Amino acid sequence: MKYFKFLLVGVLFGIVLSKAEIISWYRIYEMFRFESFHMYGVIGSAVLIGIVMVQIMKRMEFKGTHGEQVQFVPKSFSVPRYLFGGIIFGLGWAMVGACPGPVFILLGKGVISILVVILGALLGTFLYGLVKNKLVH
Repeated sequence: MKYFKFLLVGVLFGIVLSKAEIISWYRIYEMFRFESFHMYGVIGSAVLIGIVMVQIMKRMEFKGTHGEQVQFVPKSFSVPRYLFGGIIFGLGWAMVGACPGPVFILLGKGVISILVVILGALLGTFLYGLVKNKLVH
């Protein structure tokens, strides 16, 4: 019961993404073909809202779920690392026709074939865990 509010927010977020057609294969297809502004507008809005929310969180000293202070740790920026990672992420997104975020929404809507994507994501995460210490970070 303690985490019910988080489940509720997740369900509401899933409904919003579904109604906004963010999980639509066709919308993603349009985006990668540069035929529609819809997805770029949504992604751009999310980035702007994220920037504003982080600034609010920094100024108001937000607390985490267990009462700890939320801290933002600066990270080093490596262009090749993020470029390579972004290319892999984008290729996977384009091949699957779904962003990794809403795959569970698609499963909830009855798209059973998305289980292949979920299993692939879990396998990829597992394999990354095995080789993480051998990679350059």
